[in-house]
Amino acid sequence: MKDDTLAHLHDVLQAGRTVKQFVSRRTLNEYVADELLRSAVERKFEIMGEALNRISRDDSELLQRVRNYKDIVSFRNILVHGYDSIDDRIVWGVIEEDLDDLIEDVERLLR
Repeated sequence: MKDDTLAHLHDVLQAGRTVKQFVSRRTLNEYVADELLRSAVERKFEIMGEALNRISRDDSELLQRVRNYKDIVSFRNILVHGYDSIDDRIVWGVIEEDLDDLIEDVERLLR
């Protein structure tokens, strides 16, 4: 595995774990009410999506072992370019339904 790919995988893992810490013991209502928290979570998703996008340029075969990586890259694009139409419930749903799978897949690749 290339050094850049390894670094990007570490970025994804770190950002994913950080999101989990940010939202630990929080509810959707607390998330919606906290602009700072929302901004921080969205930024970490931007990092994850961009890192996965960069890996796809160098080693797209590797990413086939990451569930829904294309969805995370697309989600990043929505956060960046569609900032004015972000639905906080969708972001929260991604945290609850997809983030653990992403972290698990990246951890497996890094072993």
